[in-house]
Amino acid sequence: MTTQKIPTVLVVMGVSGSGKSTLAGVLAGRLDWALQEGDDLHPAANVAKMEAGIPLTDEDRRPWLELIREWIVARQDAGESGIVTCSALRRSYRDVLVRPGVEFVHLDGTRAEFAERLGRRLGHFMPASLLDSQLETLEPLDADEQGFVVDANLPVGDAAERVLDWLRTHQAADPV
Repeated sequence: MTTQKIPTVLVVMGVSGSGKSTLAGVLAGRLDWALQEGDDLHPAANVAKMEAGIPLTDEDRRPWLELIREWIVARQDAGESGIVTCSALRRSYRDVLVRPGVEFVHLDGTRAEFAERLGRRLGHFMPASLLDSQLETLEPLDADEQGFVVDANLPVGDAAERVLDWLRTHQAADPV
């Protein structure tokens, strides 16, 4: 009897300015996996709040997280792996997304580094003024969560190689 491997979906997570979109784009290109920018799934009311510099509440985030989960489920149901960006700041948010095959890649760094990146970013609804609230909300991955931490200061190619190496090693250890 052959068991079919559950497709992997990487959730590239971290605070605003950590490089989620950049790393996810490189990984999607190298792996030839579908990519969903999680910010594109935010309801208009969430975008308006963030543009106004108002931090989102757990209630604001819930419908957004459910849309991301729907994307993950659809990808896996289609038998395809994928990558989605999502801040996934709290364990409770990640718990909405977690299911077999979902792996979190947490881009971690310092406030100064993230603030500097946000200062250079143009055309994004998330203002740099919300960085501190995101850092206060952030709960690092627990030891029992599927995934690992990558230094957000690495050049994106090096960060991608670390993820790919981890993925190869991790998937080789999983039963097929």
